[in-house]
This record gives sequence, structure tokens and C-alpha cells, in this order.
Amino acid sequence: MNYNKKTILDVDVHGKKVLLRCDFNVPQDKETGEITSDKRIVAALPTIKYLLENGAAVIACSHLGKPKGEWKTKLSLAPVAKRLSELLGKDVIFAKDVIGEDAQAKAAALKPGQILLLENTRFHIEEEKNDPAFAKKLASLGELFVSDAFGTVHRAHASTVGVVDYLPAVSGFLVAKELEIMGKALDDPKRPFVAVLGGAKVSDKINVINNLLEKADTVIIGGGMAYTFAAAQGGKIGQSLLEADKESYALEMIQKAKDKGVTLLLPTDTLAAKEFSADATPVTVDTMAIPDDMQGLDIGPKTTEAFCAAVKGAGTVVWNGPMGVFEFDAFAGGTRAMAKALAESGAITIVGGGDSAAAVEQLGFADKITHISTGGGASLEFLEGKELPGVACLQDK
Repeated sequence: MNYNKKTILDVDVHGKKVLLRCDFNVPQDKETGEITSDKRIVAALPTIKYLLENGAAVIACSHLGKPKGEWKTKLSLAPVAKRLSELLGKDVIFAKDVIGEDAQAKAAALKPGQILLLENTRFHIEEEKNDPAFAKKLASLGELFVSDAFGTVHRAHASTVGVVDYLPAVSGFLVAKELEIMGKALDDPKRPFVAVLGGAKVSDKINVINNLLEKADTVIIGGGMAYTFAAAQGGKIGQSLLEADKESYALEMIQKAKDKGVTLLLPTDTLAAKEFSADATPVTVDTMAIPDDMQGLDIGPKTTEAFCAAVKGAGTVVWNGPMGVFEFDAFAGGTRAMAKALAESGAITIVGGGDSAAAVEQLGFADKITHISTGGGASLEFLEGKELPGVACLQDK
């Protein structure tokens, strides 16, 4: 896939009406509807400010939650418009619909330097179906399309891909940064290139492991999925997470690493406990000999040392997925140590979205990481080497 895409710096935006796809899918308090983290809104500000300061009229759109084509007041983007207005220090005009009369009238009246936010695109069932008629109507509001929602580029929806049939399309700063940093890490990494993979299931990371064994010098596997690798090699894993149908795949990957000369590091010791709870007492055991009444909940001290040592000398490190159940303090040690090792490595460090991004932020290492991806599913598909439809459709440089 070509990651070298045109950005807003490569086109003249002055006097243009710009349809801007943002990722305003923010977490909200279930009772009050209050935005609990405005990180995604803040992330969109550089692109929005650039467009407004350079004489564009901005028509922003986004989805929020999963309304499945129904109009749900709880999933309205009205609170986002309010917060965006506070952050920009200027009025954000809000449309009560997406492609209806209100949106059309407000888009038509929009002047350079003004911003309009449309209602939740997923209030229309046509959005997720990438319906051409809906995409055409949405595109008709603007003259240029700017994609700046990396968290949605792996979805071929009307507001991420469909509108490109009717408008010239370039990326905003957020998408450009993801493509530049993650694209370079996969295509031309500073070596040694170390990939750290965690999380619960092998099935979620099958293609990621396979793709990274083609590119990395060292692949580290922790988290719940490591127990399937242990079981595949004849280990006793007690009550630990197991995907029995993935054991042969695990053996294939071990063999592939040998054939490719890639160092594959798996846990040798484990922090296990008798129950899955925050109050459980951790016991250090051999990963290949976990007692029948126990389950592995984090990597052990020897493994933590070995994993961190592998990261220390790296040129590039990509990390996706925690090393254990980091929500429980007693089993957060492996993930904490990994975050610290990345922060202190001096390498180009990239943390894929989702749990590992949350862990790095929660543990206070975010400012020492080169890049934390804004898209969970998108960054995973990126690491799988898949073509991302919302990127492929943008103009090449």
C-alpha cells in the first residue's frame, strides 16, 4: 500500500468549503451524557485551525457510538459541538441533521473561517453501507474532502470512502502523521526492529504476528495469547486462557520465526493466581507448568527482565496489547515494566491504539513515546499489512 498521500499542505484550501471527516467518537458518562475525555477532539484541532486560518469554510462530520441508523438523542454530537467551540474559542455552528434541509442551508451559508458540525453520520443506515446516493449528498456540501479520522480508515463507509467518488480527497495532519510514522516503521524501520504483542487472544493477532515475522528482528509475545503458545509446545497451563484451535498456528509461527532467523520471545515464567480478581494473590510459576487450579494473569519477573532487555537496544519498537491483566494492580507489573522500557529505550516507539495506549497513558509514560496511535482497529489492520480503504482512496503525492 502507498502511504505517501497528499495532505492539506499540498492543496489550496483558500475560499473552499472543506468536508472534514473527524473522529469525534468520544467516551461519555452513561447517565449525564457528559464527555469524559476530549482527547479525540483535541487531536483534531491542528487540522481544523489550519483550515480556518487559511480561509477555508469547514464542514466537520463524525460518527458517535453505534446508533445503527436510528436517531438517538443520547448519541447526538451536540455536546461535541459545545466542547469544540470551547477549545477553538469560537462559535461552532451545529446542524440538526446530516444531509437534510438544516445541514444544506447551513453549509450553503457558511463563510471562510467558519465551522459547521453535522449531526452523527451513523444516524443514517446508509453511512455504514457506503450507500452512493447518501455519499453523493454528503459530498455535495463541500468542494474538497479531508480525511482526519484515523480510527475509521479501516472502514469503507460513506463518510470515509464513499464521498471520494465526488470530491478530491487529501489527508489532515492526524492521518498524515499516522501514515508517516507507522508506514515508515513497517516499510523502512530503524533496526533492530522489535515488535511487542500482547492481549488476550491469538485469533485477534493472527495476521499481525504473521506479517511482523516478515519484517521484525525480534517478536515478543505476552498477554493471554502466550498460553496458547505454551500449550502448543506441550506445556501445562492450568486454567489459563487457551484457544485450542490455534495451537497448530502457534507452532507454525514458532517454526516461521526459526526459518526467518527472527528471535521469538515467549514467557518462561508467569504470575498466576487461583482466581481472576484484583485481590488474588500472585504466585510466580513456570509458564510450562502452571498448577491445575491456577491461571496465568501476567508475565513473571524473569520474563519481564528478558522482554525489557530486548527492547533496550532497539532502533524501532512497535507495541500492541498489554502483557497481563493490567487493570488489576497486582498483575500490572509486566505492562508497567514494558511501558517504562519503551519510554527509556531511546528507540522510535509506536504504541498501537486500544489497551496498550490506555496503559501507557494510565502509567504516565505517554509523553516519552514517539507516537501513540489514535486508532485501535485501524492500527491493528495497519500492522497486519492490510490495505486501509480510507487511506487507499486519498490522492497520491
